Amino acid sequence: MARSIPSRLCIVGAGAIGCTLAARLAATGQPVNMFARGNTLTALNENGVRLTDLDGEHNAPVNASDDCVLLGEQDVVFLCVKAQSLPTLVPHLAPLIGPHTTVVPVVNGVPWWYFHGESGNMAGQPIQAVDPDGTLLASLDPAHILGCVVFITAETISPGQARSHNPHLMILGEPNNRKSQRLETIRQLIEDAGIEARASDRIRDSLWTKILANLTSNPLSVITGATLEELYSEPELTPLVGKILHEGLLTAAAYGARIDFDPPTFMKLGAGMGAVKTSMLQDYQHGRALELAAIGDAVVELAEHHGLGVPTTRDILSLARFLTRHPSRSSTDIVSVIAPTSTPSQERKKP
Repeated sequence: MARSIPSRLCIVGAGAIGCTLAARLAATGQPVNMFARGNTLTALNENGVRLTDLDGEHNAPVNASDDCVLLGEQDVVFLCVKAQSLPTLVPHLAPLIGPHTTVVPVVNGVPWWYFHGESGNMAGQPIQAVDPDGTLLASLDPAHILGCVVFITAETISPGQARSHNPHLMILGEPNNRKSQRLETIRQLIEDAGIEARASDRIRDSLWTKILANLTSNPLSVITGATLEELYSEPELTPLVGKILHEGLLTAAAYGARIDFDPPTFMKLGAGMGAVKTSMLQDYQHGRALELAAIGDAVVELAEHHGLGVPTTRDILSLARFLTRHPSRSSTDIVSVIAPTSTPSQERKKP
């Protein structure tokens, strides 16, 4: 990077994660630019960015704009948008990105850059589910990318305002798995903002941990309306979660990922997140597009490369997609089909 301490930061996207990151950074006195539009842009310029988390209330001014030319070239750009928005958005971000800019995608699911920095016959290959036309690989030199996995559960309260009830964690790593000065600089920047930040020399291991968390919770939450606590503890749902987890673990292993948890621990940790709605359930309830391609279809694509069957994952994705296309339909009948049958004396708990 051109500067040892980044002085120009831009957060692209002002949803729950974008606002959480912006608020923590801006509260330290770090100047923060934000790319936002519509009512959110107005709210940010009038009220600043606002966050309520375990450390209390954070409210700080930011420089928000919907014009990348006005924002200008940045040292660091955090992409905090939904995965499906990236192909149309990234080409318009060129004014933000100079020769020394680091781009940190804070995005769910399998990233489009997954095979960048890898060796073997898949090196440099696109992920069709998330970059079907190769737009992302063509629009952004992979050398700008710093890998990121975000473990932050937050929800949007109002435009420019977010709330979180759990600790914040971000894991950063170079796609080529090497240590670098920019990795440590950005890690320290985030750590100084009160967000636990770790540097990894195997970023894809952490990616798979988050991918499995999303895969086992997000699509199924759309079908059931269940919170994280319910998904990972309710006896009607845990068998399905277990099947999806098993399929995901096999796929992760096929790509050499090292997963540091066993299934019972994974389920316990998931239940411990509490009565939190997944980001996908929040999007579904607000009529927004869902990240099914990055969170689910991309995993299916990777499994197919190795001839692995993922039937439960496929079925859950199909049901979630059906509900998005028919929002007036109730999920009750679907749940009665996919959940294990109960005895007549048992009453099914509704999430």
